[in-house]
Amino acid sequence: MKTLNFWGLFFLLLIMATGTGAKETSEKLVYKLNIKQDISKATWRQTRQAFDAADSLGADIFLIHMNTYGGTVLDADSIRTKILHSKIPVFVFIDNNAASAGALISIACDSIYMRPEGSIGAATVVNPTGEAMPDKYQSYMRSTMRATAEAQGKDTIITASDTIIKWRRDPKIAEAMVDPSVFIPGLIDTGKVLTFTPTEAIENGFCEGTAENIEEVMKNAGIEKYTIVEYEPTTIERIIGFLVSPLISGLLIMAIIGGIYFEMQSPGIGFALGVAVVAAILYFAPLYLEGLAEHWEILVFIIGIILVIVEIFVIPGFGVAGISGIVLIFGGLVLSLINNVNFDFEGVEMSALAVAITTVVLGVFGGFVGSLLLGKKLFTAKSGAFANLSLQSIQDVKEGFVCIENGILELKGKTGVAQTVLRPSGKVLIDDEIYDAVALTGYIEKADKVLVTKVEATQLYVEKI
Repeated sequence: MKTLNFWGLFFLLLIMATGTGAKETSEKLVYKLNIKQDISKATWRQTRQAFDAADSLGADIFLIHMNTYGGTVLDADSIRTKILHSKIPVFVFIDNNAASAGALISIACDSIYMRPEGSIGAATVVNPTGEAMPDKYQSYMRSTMRATAEAQGKDTIITASDTIIKWRRDPKIAEAMVDPSVFIPGLIDTGKVLTFTPTEAIENGFCEGTAENIEEVMKNAGIEKYTIVEYEPTTIERIIGFLVSPLISGLLIMAIIGGIYFEMQSPGIGFALGVAVVAAILYFAPLYLEGLAEHWEILVFIIGIILVIVEIFVIPGFGVAGISGIVLIFGGLVLSLINNVNFDFEGVEMSALAVAITTVVLGVFGGFVGSLLLGKKLFTAKSGAFANLSLQSIQDVKEGFVCIENGILELKGKTGVAQTVLRPSGKVLIDDEIYDAVALTGYIEKADKVLVTKVEATQLYVEKI
């Protein structure tokens, strides 16, 4: 019986060992995400999608293939938080550069591998000209870098009466990548921002090894059998990327301006207004998703449109409302293309501002010119699909048609009261009837008495009396 128990236990242990070995040598599923551009809202959105996909597939490893000079701190912070909270081990392969925001993301990963000629560090927050941003930005980045390094854990070593804390990734070193005032003996002097080569990174615990490619990364990590599934941007992502390009943005602006123009030329058609609305949605929606257009910038554009409509249909003439509306429309379109925060342009690259202004100017100009040329063709068409957009019949005087009512001709010489300000166009009250009128000389204020001095076609011309 004792012999039977012994052999039974032996075979049980053998089976368990065999099963464990099979598990260790089983094929791993590696989900790979490429970050090879400036860190932006789109990068953060794609990172979320990639992690969701990795979770749904049951991936064993999440691998980031990185080559970036940095980007927006806010989006980088969101990505590093996602990595720190990931249940899947996260590797990063720095394929040359992991600067600024890229360094922050890399330090958050469980394992860092670098190309032999790569670098990591230089996380000082700078503006587009390369100058350091004010200390409020640096302070935030310093604390974030320290916290990220601390999140990788530490060992407490007790020898005799001494207690030594050994960080896996030293928070002070991470801070030195941001703050040039940090001094670490034998590593970095004051006045310099820390950047590691692969060898230096390995020596200081900020890199697990070097590799020339993904295959070597897996080999260095001790993973022999694996399958790589690479994140592919969704159709929506591709559409967003297409719509936010300057060329397409300019064309959409042309469609917005053209649609509004045609609707005003022929009210009630509806199609032109529909085109303008759809174009506006396609213009602002991708920019909003990219984090460029904010609620208030879209609201500025809408208010501008309303003011222009009020100027045209409610307040005759062209005054404060119309000019303000045009300024707001232009401002809303431009501001939505640049990454400003409540008119703070400190972090906005001047080239980006120039591209935004140029895009809007060309779009608006092209919209007006195109509308004029196309409008002439459409509204004067004698045949074809657009023939019904304009009135084709001619009401000839010889056939008994008259262009105006005879009664309006009798208004010459009569007096009335200005119902609105005439600058020079407005409305007047004559014999309890309201008429459109034009001031012959200067402006006429509301409630001023006027005299009809001339009648041409259906237009009254008045002077102040």
